[in-house]
Amino acid sequence: MKARFHAFLAGRVQGVAFRFFAQHVANMLGVKGWVRNLYDGRVEVVAEGEKEVLEQFLSELKKGPRLARVEQVELFWEDFRDEFVDFSIKFSGY
Repeated sequence: MKARFHAFLAGRVQGVAFRFFAQHVANMLGVKGWVRNLYDGRVEVVAEGEKEVLEQFLSELKKGPRLARVEQVELFWEDFRDEFVDFSIKFSGY
């Protein structure tokens, strides 16, 4: 079943190549969407794909790259929109 999530990850998630890690894992799994740093220090991720693949992607995000430490995840499951053609890194936002 296709699904979508919107997540906010907090902890040591900026300055540790987290966005590049997320993009790499997403590309390996075939997940589409985007990732960006937020000005408050969190990372925001929107992802679409098969639900079980998204759960695997989320599990990897919770681990993060070697220097990261994810301390909190806010997760919102949403209806699949088929909105993306790839997984990209967006500019920082609010």
